[in-house]
Amino acid sequence: MAPAEHQVSAGRQAGDASTLTVATLNTRGSPLSGTHRAERSAAIGAEFEHSPVGVVGFQEVHTYCHLKQLRAHLPTFAHVAYVHTPVGPAGGLVTFSRTPFAETRFERFGRARGTSGMRWRTRVIAALNGSLITRVAGHDLHIVNTHPVANHDGDWSEANRFHALQSSQYAALAQLVRELSPRVVVIGDFNAPRESAVHATFIAETGLRDVFGHRCPPTFHAEYLGPGQAPQCVDFILAAGDIVARHAELILDQEVAMPFGRGFVSDHLGLRADLLLHGY
Repeated sequence: MAPAEHQVSAGRQAGDASTLTVATLNTRGSPLSGTHRAERSAAIGAEFEHSPVGVVGFQEVHTYCHLKQLRAHLPTFAHVAYVHTPVGPAGGLVTFSRTPFAETRFERFGRARGTSGMRWRTRVIAALNGSLITRVAGHDLHIVNTHPVANHDGDWSEANRFHALQSSQYAALAQLVRELSPRVVVIGDFNAPRESAVHATFIAETGLRDVFGHRCPPTFHAEYLGPGQAPQCVDFILAAGDIVARHAELILDQEVAMPFGRGFVSDHLGLRADLLLHGY
């Protein structure tokens, strides 16, 4: 695809409105070895290089080696937003774009609450989790790439041991959304399904809308779950303000051919949406 076509796909104009195609994917950055990451990164790059996506947010990019592999296969996404830490991008969050960013910053969720009795690894991850905020040049729009802590029990009730911790991180994210309103898109692996109390409270407090409406599909491959576990919708593209989703679909939901054989590029599925932005 020619560079000019890439530019149009990153912000197609129609009168006083433009369409920006946004995507999100958890790249399965954990465990950090033995997962054919180089081959998976190449397959991820092939998907987005031949797509109309203008901005894509990745989660679980924990090391600079992983980031380098992704960048090598996304040459038309010349603008890469993340915040440096000694080992890798802050929070494992990176956002790629075909148009420049006017702003980039990372905000942690704050002091982890409700971690009493949690394993040390969960406490460390919770303290490092946060959101990567970018503003795409030419669009009056903030994109928040986020990744709250995981609930490893798969129990979304308020009695669950992860509820207080997830609630505190969702509350911090809700405050951030209110500060960035009225035009904001929140993308990422939220680690809680639509049916959970933390997600429902977050939606009520922010007024964000799921671009998939009420047809939220599972975004985790069943093949990676244990016996008796069912895949849930835990990844989202949520829009506020006057942003209208013209089309939304799952991507990278099928196995692809890679040097080691056919397989999924991640344990998560990707999401993509065409967002109509008025009067930018």
